[in-house]
Amino acid sequence: MQAQTTVLQTVELSKRYGDTTVVDRLGLSVRQGEIYGFLGPNGAGKTTVMRMAIGLASPSGGSVHLLGEPWGGRRPEIRRRIGVAPESPRLMSDMTGREYLQFFARLYGVARERAAAMLERFGLSEAAGRRLATYSQGMQQRMNLARAFLHEPEMLFLDEPVADLDPLWIKRVRDLVAEEKAAGRTVFISSHLLSMVESLCDRVGIIHHGQLLAEDTVAAVKGRLAQDAVLEVELAEAREAVPLALRELAQVREVTGGGKSLVLRVLPGEDLRERIARAVAAVGGICLGLHYRESSLEDAFLELTEGNVALLSAGR
Repeated sequence: MQAQTTVLQTVELSKRYGDTTVVDRLGLSVRQGEIYGFLGPNGAGKTTVMRMAIGLASPSGGSVHLLGEPWGGRRPEIRRRIGVAPESPRLMSDMTGREYLQFFARLYGVARERAAAMLERFGLSEAAGRRLATYSQGMQQRMNLARAFLHEPEMLFLDEPVADLDPLWIKRVRDLVAEEKAAGRTVFISSHLLSMVESLCDRVGIIHHGQLLAEDTVAAVKGRLAQDAVLEVELAEAREAVPLALRELAQVREVTGGGKSLVLRVLPGEDLRERIARAVAAVGGICLGLHYRESSLEDAFLELTEGNVALLSAGR
């Protein structure tokens, strides 16, 4: 199989503000035609990395290659090939929605009809004649995305693209991103909505304190990090003795939750449901349900960012 082309690569990328290191020798790679999820807690350095990648911030060290070229944000021909939707859009509030997209259509040299198509695609046609200052936060976010998609860029950078959107539009944006991939485009997406990242992305990178902790497929990150099995226990009634009894079992690593719903992290490989039911019964409890569930990307993310896990990037 022919190797995919790398369209974004950072090498020893660093950013410092005085004595504070925000990004620390970060090396990531994004392949052509994939959806790449970029994850990290607040303050991890995600937005700073994205700003350096698109040329809005200068690195303190290291380098960025974008679309096959060394990149410092100063080449208009590269800028025209990317679309950017920042986390906090600054729209031209005195313009109408239609005027705003037509303005950017002229900048990018695309037909006015394309602006009309984007208004329709993002559910803004009826509000096209209104000033942007009157738009709700969700509508402004959709306009932010419409501008990024307007000129059919080769690569999209989406920073928290579903912020302020209702569930209907979260699903719609997820579908639109999948359509971009189907059209052969590359999407770099940063989001706190891990369920969306898990369902959409081909690969993920996880950053914490400015360092890349993992970069691999979603399945590989889950498989290497979330080693415990997760067992959900539903009780007929809450009993304080039940969690205490379950913590005494050697195979149980952690008991969380409370009341009638408990979540157990247990050693994998053995079906412990019968043993757990007996332990509950021994202290007067009754199990209504015992369900194993697959470890999620959220489990892996929390284990990495909260558990001081060693660097696990692919190839290390």
